Amino acid sequence: MKRILSFSIATLLILGLAAFTTIHGKDGKPNAKDAAAAKEVEALERQRFEAQVKKDYAFLEKVFADDLVYTHSNGKQNGKPDYIQSIRDGKSVYDKIDVEALNVRAYNDGKAAVVNGTITIYQPNKPDGTPNIAHLKYVVVQIKDSKKGWQVVLWQSQKQPEPKS
Repeated sequence: MKRILSFSIATLLILGLAAFTTIHGKDGKPNAKDAAAAKEVEALERQRFEAQVKKDYAFLEKVFADDLVYTHSNGKQNGKPDYIQSIRDGKSVYDKIDVEALNVRAYNDGKAAVVNGTITIYQPNKPDGTPNIAHLKYVVVQIKDSKKGWQVVLWQSQKQPEPKS
């Protein structure tokens, strides 16, 4: 039994190392296509946040995939048309979005990317005049379409506690 367990663990370690080297190369670093894709996606993420603030619908139409699943921090989900319409209708309003942390990992020779980060969203003040600020951690999945370029297929966010002053 111990021999089988040892063999199983050794096999898993070898397979894990093989998968890691396939994705990252022998030196543990992303291959050139993945590294270039990660830089491109980071810039697009920042542009997308800016487009959400400026209500740049043309940019949002371009970068959101037709099958987008956008899960807000309150658990509500939208597809692409509903989410963009919520910005048009004033249901999703962003006065400012500050990027506090942004990490991009690209895979599959620069054809897929997973992004995680932390942002602070400033929205119009609450009815009582107090600031309406949301601190979020989020995950985004982007896929590079050969015709459309990078497409956001998934957004998931979670509210974080207010930072202590």
